[in-house]
Amino acid sequence: MTFQTNKYQVIKNAVSYDLANFILNYFLLKRDAVGYMYEHNIHSQSPILGTWTDQQIPNTYSCYGDFAMETLMVKMLPVMKKHTGLDLCPTYSYARAYKKGDTLHRHKDRPSCEISTTLNLGGDPWPIFIDGTGANNVINERQNVVKPNAPAGTKVLLEVGDMLVYSGCELEHWREPFDGNICGQVFLHYNHVNGPFADKNRFDGRAKLGLPSGVK
Repeated sequence: MTFQTNKYQVIKNAVSYDLANFILNYFLLKRDAVGYMYEHNIHSQSPILGTWTDQQIPNTYSCYGDFAMETLMVKMLPVMKKHTGLDLCPTYSYARAYKKGDTLHRHKDRPSCEISTTLNLGGDPWPIFIDGTGANNVINERQNVVKPNAPAGTKVLLEVGDMLVYSGCELEHWREPFDGNICGQVFLHYNHVNGPFADKNRFDGRAKLGLPSGVK
């Protein structure tokens, strides 16, 4: 299976177990430290520190544009180019430390996520599903309402350090309710430099990588 034929592909051992484990432990330490600072009014809420208010996965720690994740996104750029056969530029990273009961509703992505990857940093296994047909089955994304008899999708279970590369704007993807305790994942997003979104969405509209969303 290749990205060129299916618009998605699993890359085994994209990063080493040791690197993935280091990033996971870094992210969990950041989560706990930031939570302590918010709880004790040591620091007011800041997008660069992360949040628990993401409407897609409420009450779960996430961070847009974390410095380590943005560095990883740049590091993985040659790998992404090789496996997609596309000339890509990075847009943004988004990491989450998922908890028991979390669900990622079936959806397609916005233009800054033209070519994406989800990389398993560690924790309990949690498959992602992807519909390779490219059909539009979501009636109401917020309420997770899909058309009757929508394709069941392909179940992809990533090991630590593996990543799934996919065309996020074209293929619906989702995760069923998580029955583990913790799962660290990071989404790394890219655009085709010769595609329709490249100029408008360079760095997701930011002045440079590592900045919070919307900082021009």
